[in-house]
Amino acid sequence: MMKKAIASILLGCAVAVSATAFAAGDAGNTNTTSGAQQGAEATSSMSHGEVKKVDTSAGKLTIKHGPLKNLDMEAMTMVFRVKDPALLSQVKVGDKIDFVAEEIDGALTVTKLQKQ
Repeated sequence: MMKKAIASILLGCAVAVSATAFAAGDAGNTNTTSGAQQGAEATSSMSHGEVKKVDTSAGKLTIKHGPLKNLDMEAMTMVFRVKDPALLSQVKVGDKIDFVAEEIDGALTVTKLQKQ
C-alpha cells in the first residue's frame, strides 16, 4: 500500500511539473511573438508631418507632426536628429512627409523618411 501511495505522489508531481513547464514554455513563446509583432508594427507605422527647418550642419530636422504612436507623443513641432544625413537632402522646408522616429541613445531620431 505504501508503494502505491508513493507511486501516485510521484506520478502526480511529474504531471504537475510537466504541465507547468509546458504552460511556461507556451506563454514564453506567445510573449516573444507578440513582442516582435508589436515592434514591427511600431517601426512600420509612419507618422505624418511638415518640414519646418532643415539643419544639415547639425544633422537635424524640425518637423511639425501629428501623434507619434510608437513614442506615445502628441502632435507638436520639434527637432529630430536624422539617422542618415542623406535624408536631409531629400526634403526642404514646407515638404509634407511621412516618417518614423525612434529613440536612439536618448535622442529622438528620424530613421525613415519619405515625401508625401
